[in-house]
Amino acid sequence: MRILHTSDWHIGRTFHGHSTLDALRGVLDELTAQVRAHDVDVVIVAGDVFDSATPAAACYTLLSDALRGIADAGARVVVTSGNHDSAARLGFQAGLLRDGIHVLTDPDAVGTPLTIDDAHGPVHFYGIPYLEPALLRHRWEGVRTQAAVLGRAMDLVRADLAERGGRSVAIAHCFAAGVEPTPHLERDIQQGGLDVVPLSTFDGVDYMALGHIHGRQRLADHVRYAGAPLHYSFGEGDKPRGSWLVDLDADGLSTVEWLALPVPRRLVTLRGPFADILADEAHADAADAWVCVEYTDDLPEADPLRRLQQRFPFCAKVVHAPAVVRQGDRQSYVERVRAARTDRELVEAFLSHVREGQGATEREAEILEDVLDERVRQEALA
Repeated sequence: MRILHTSDWHIGRTFHGHSTLDALRGVLDELTAQVRAHDVDVVIVAGDVFDSATPAAACYTLLSDALRGIADAGARVVVTSGNHDSAARLGFQAGLLRDGIHVLTDPDAVGTPLTIDDAHGPVHFYGIPYLEPALLRHRWEGVRTQAAVLGRAMDLVRADLAERGGRSVAIAHCFAAGVEPTPHLERDIQQGGLDVVPLSTFDGVDYMALGHIHGRQRLADHVRYAGAPLHYSFGEGDKPRGSWLVDLDADGLSTVEWLALPVPRRLVTLRGPFADILADEAHADAADAWVCVEYTDDLPEADPLRRLQQRFPFCAKVVHAPAVVRQGDRQSYVERVRAARTDRELVEAFLSHVREGQGATEREAEILEDVLDERVRQEALA
């Protein structure tokens, strides 16, 4: 049996305010072409199908079109819910889909597989939706963490598999031990702190298809993350996009191959002085890329995004990151204001607060003195 493992489509997510629906549609069309070209039997989507629990109508249209396209390409589809999804809404749609498309969102059905036969016999697919411990305590006594609920779910899987026999694939959405998350991107799946699921939790199945982490990860031969099909953060810019092509033979896991997906628009991060970034011809090839600029000038620039977009139309993020960060006197802004005895000291306190400890320049000090002197003169004449 040939399986394509994908996850974290995040339909409806924006990229710094820009819609990603058209780009995602193109990438999923390519994934569908891969399904046809490689004679894939089953496509797994391991959670976070949508980016929101309340997706817009266009998101449902994209999902329906993608699933229908995959089914038309000859594959069965197995979809589970992630922590971004509404399991109820995703599960409701399951009843409206055609045969061969299976949406698994019910925690009570965790130990009951979807069984698909090939030339060597049955393969049991155990879909584990994202399991929120707080919602399962009344069903599974004593579970308070993600590690506990995933452990209980996999116990149910192993118990059922021991009776059925045959080959098996399990699907889950979690933060497994040993992964490298993208900073500030994947929402921590946690209960009272970062909640990591031990790798041993996934023992006993031929292949474990995981979702939640946006970059591909191989934790063991049979335990992998496929990552997201699109880049949703500049922190992901160096991570390839694609899915795992998994082959099962008569004895279980045979081979796993990475199938790359196209990147609709590459991501580039430029760092340096603001003027250099605007003028340096070395950055000419970034004109058609999504661009993040980290400019290192001591002082912030006025209207930097608009100015950068004149050269880089797809500049989406600007960060003021001074090359030298001055160490202040550790006073809070309120303390500096209270300590000011003159208007000049008050303005200095503000400038130091917003400019990494740098007060007025010599020229600014001259202008400031003129303004304050004029204010005094006007008050005297009033």
